[in-house]
Amino acid sequence: MKKLTTVAWIMALSFASAQAQWPEADVPLPTFKTDTFDIRDFGANATLHTLNTASITTAIDACHGNGGGVVRIPAGVWVSGPFVLKSNVNLYLERNALLQFTDDFDQYPLIETGWEGLKQVRRHSPIRAEGQRNIAITGHGIIDGNGDAWRFVKKGKMTDSQWKKLVASGGVLTPDGKEWYPTENALKGKRYKDAGEITPEKDQRFFEEIKDFLRPNLIVLERCEGILLEGVTFQNSGAWNIHPLMSRDITIKGITVRNPWYSQNGDGLDIESCTNVLVENCSFDVGDDAICVKSGKNEYGRKIGMPTENLWVRNCTVYHAHGGFVVGSEMSGGARNLYISNLTFVGTDIGLRFKTTRGRGGVVENVFIKDIFMKDIPGEAILFDMYYEAVDPVPATGETRQPPKVEMMAVDEGTPQFRNFHISNVFCDGANKGLFIRGLPEMHIRDIHINNLHVRAKQGIDIQEASGISLKHITVDNTEAGPVAYILNSDGVLLDQITYNKGAEVLVHIQGDRSKDIRVENTDAGKAARPVLGDFGAKAQVVSFN
Repeated sequence: MKKLTTVAWIMALSFASAQAQWPEADVPLPTFKTDTFDIRDFGANATLHTLNTASITTAIDACHGNGGGVVRIPAGVWVSGPFVLKSNVNLYLERNALLQFTDDFDQYPLIETGWEGLKQVRRHSPIRAEGQRNIAITGHGIIDGNGDAWRFVKKGKMTDSQWKKLVASGGVLTPDGKEWYPTENALKGKRYKDAGEITPEKDQRFFEEIKDFLRPNLIVLERCEGILLEGVTFQNSGAWNIHPLMSRDITIKGITVRNPWYSQNGDGLDIESCTNVLVENCSFDVGDDAICVKSGKNEYGRKIGMPTENLWVRNCTVYHAHGGFVVGSEMSGGARNLYISNLTFVGTDIGLRFKTTRGRGGVVENVFIKDIFMKDIPGEAILFDMYYEAVDPVPATGETRQPPKVEMMAVDEGTPQFRNFHISNVFCDGANKGLFIRGLPEMHIRDIHINNLHVRAKQGIDIQEASGISLKHITVDNTEAGPVAYILNSDGVLLDQITYNKGAEVLVHIQGDRSKDIRVENTDAGKAARPVLGDFGAKAQVVSFN
């Protein structure tokens, strides 16, 4: 047997230690009786002029009343209004089955539910379950939410011909002509922040006046236990696509999630305040974040106090999305014990995206990520940002971004925290920026450990208001002039074994009088025209080279 060198032994032990922190996914699968209830036996008719809501509902009720089983949707186009999924029912779509939800808004009543981290009034989702156990949506068919009928659209996200066609179809424009809404009722809702939020001053009449603005998520599974989604294509949602909320023991595998890239709030999968979740072998191509972890917003989320925890995401592919794997920004109940591996992002705005802002509160911690592969990322490959605003990460035509106003604030229950992240084996061929970490002056992002990052990007590493950042075995091929690493008001930063382009202007550029304890190790500083530059209060002496 070949004898390992000392270095190899150390690497092997380090790898074994990292693997030990990856527990096996232990998420029980629901089970179902084999009794089958074909919706055609309950009067369903695959014609475009038949609304099959009653037939599907009756089939689900019969299956549920029988102690469970399978409700079959056979091949064909089946138009329906919204319905409720019940315990012990597996809704099974055969291959070539298309479950098409109607664009008749009157079929979707207003209900109380949760959205964007708050208790809200929304339109009834096409498929909804609340307080149910042992439920599934499986098969090989397609579920379409008819989202184009619901969504408002920004002009900057469409070609001229697409925009002209949309405007000619009806609806109304905002006074500046930059946004299209399906109805005047929908446009009214734009005037209010968190229009659907349930507050004392809002009565039923208020919600009726803006009800078209309160778009439904395609699927909401609220306070359920034992969920399986497998094999089906979920597409064209009015708002978010799939939304497990305050649920547990969830398995999502082999599904496809699709939304137009211009779809506002067209998230793929929003896992909110859930426990024990496995997501694997799925594909996403959506208009907002793809795989997103949430846990309530601001005071409401902190009061509920339900973190998303014990989550495994593996072997998934993301095409267009604002973020590939995302935590936030509604994470006020916290998130912990997240295990993310073997993801591929192609053309995704941001690869790994962690976002929050003052007022959220909550702690995101114990996040383990490995084996991530990216191609052609318009924004950042990896981003941590505590100054998130609800805007698209890559500006559309005519949009601009202003940097946040930086000031030291008091730490209180609304101060969010990111800490203890372990990220390894990340490869990115093309991005605007390789790594961006931006904490708050009063609450640094802490203990971010990144090992084996290889990135080709216009800009390299950007670290602001952070502590305890360890970057090892990093290759940065930054194609624009500028520093390999920029560090602002940060401390305890280790740059170990950094490979970069020969002739770089500056290896490490530091700013801010609170920057200190910056270490560069096992790195050829002589390849840069200037190893270190310190200005705007920072002294070059705080950087040590070994």
